[in-house]
Amino acid sequence: MPTIYDVAREAGVSAATVSRVLNGRRTVDPEMVARVLTAVRELGYRPNAVARNLRRSRTTLWAVIISDIGNPFFTATVRGIEDVARQAGYSVVLCNSDEDPVKEETYVTAALSEQMAGVIISSSGSVKAARNLLDSPVPVVAIDRQLPRGAVDTVVVDNEAGARAATRHLQEAGYTKIACITGPEGVSTADLRLRGYTEALSAEPVVVRADFREKGGYDAMASLLSSGSRPDAVFVANNLMTVGALRCLTDRGVEVPAEMGLVGFDEIPWADLVRPSLTTVAQPTYELGRMAARLLVDRIATPSAQPATVVLPAELLPRQSSARPR
Repeated sequence: MPTIYDVAREAGVSAATVSRVLNGRRTVDPEMVARVLTAVRELGYRPNAVARNLRRSRTTLWAVIISDIGNPFFTATVRGIEDVARQAGYSVVLCNSDEDPVKEETYVTAALSEQMAGVIISSSGSVKAARNLLDSPVPVVAIDRQLPRGAVDTVVVDNEAGARAATRHLQEAGYTKIACITGPEGVSTADLRLRGYTEALSAEPVVVRADFREKGGYDAMASLLSSGSRPDAVFVANNLMTVGALRCLTDRGVEVPAEMGLVGFDEIPWADLVRPSLTTVAQPTYELGRMAARLLVDRIATPSAQPATVVLPAELLPRQSSARPR
């Protein structure tokens, strides 16, 4: 079985340099990193996890706690995290909180008790889980949603700008009664997207809060259709609720976009395949995950550094569901 010294000899570097590369240190020259990783791959070197864990007093695992494993948004996001984690010598354990604060608290407790090397979390809004993370020495990065009550490294998209663009797009298409279906109060993505919608609106806001799930979107759209002042367009603040809202419109025989314009936040894999095709606000999902993982590597290397917040742009993708016939 090859040793770290075999890797060092193959790569033409010192054993200490190999150790720094495998521990995710960013102080190593990129050319040396490439040589070390190539040698590791060619020799089939596997670090002694037990010895490394004893030295670190924690595992080489990252807990990635996401709010809904059924949401396609997280597929590319987790891939971005995993790609960086593997390159830095870490493995990823995926945890699904299912938008349930109690499950989230359970996973946070498990991550801390197992001495995970780091945690990346898309919070469901649990203040208790956030407090437990902030009170621990385990490095934490918040992704997609801000962590309640605490400053940690964070990677998000510009939710307000994306919601403003969606709302203005509907206005420019000729819709005048634009409603918003958003998520639970206190969840940053729901609140910020609602704020962007409200800021862009030139009329009285019409808001329905749901649970970021497909059924929640269906029920929210049903309530809008049965209201005394039915809207002629809806901005929906996440992809699963958009699916539910579109299904409700289909079931009720409401024509999109002639009778109801529709824009959803988050791209959907089949958005350009359905008819009418679906206008969405797309997020750079892979880049979100990759950036969150890079921040976690940096945080592990420099625990005392000031928390960083990275805000990535969202992109409006106009399609048929918002093209009101003139």
